[in-house]
Amino acid sequence: MSITSYIFGILAALLTLAVVIEMLRRGRMRERHAIWWIVAGSLALLIGVFPAILDWAAGLIGVGQPVNLVFFVSIAVLFLVCIQHSSELTTLESKSRTLAERSALQELRITQLEERVAQLSREQE
Repeated sequence: MSITSYIFGILAALLTLAVVIEMLRRGRMRERHAIWWIVAGSLALLIGVFPAILDWAAGLIGVGQPVNLVFFVSIAVLFLVCIQHSSELTTLESKSRTLAERSALQELRITQLEERVAQLSREQE
């Protein structure tokens, strides 16, 4: 591996970790969302600093080309992120529907109360 790609891998991993940590610090990302990105960034940093780990892991698992293992792990992490987001989206859609139904019922009650108040004030006149 060339020194340029070695340095690029380390810098990319550090940049990823720095961006995720900064987003956590500013409150733009929640911890449960950041965990997968921290795991991915940490693995990338570990492999960037010690590239022999990738060859060892690929040999251990039986993957012919170590880069295929990188692609597989990357796709697996992104898949897990998608599953997590889909789950949270489903929960939020359900809560939004419930809130919309409650809001509609409250508007109906307010309208009925306003009509009742108007009717009572007409009767008093």
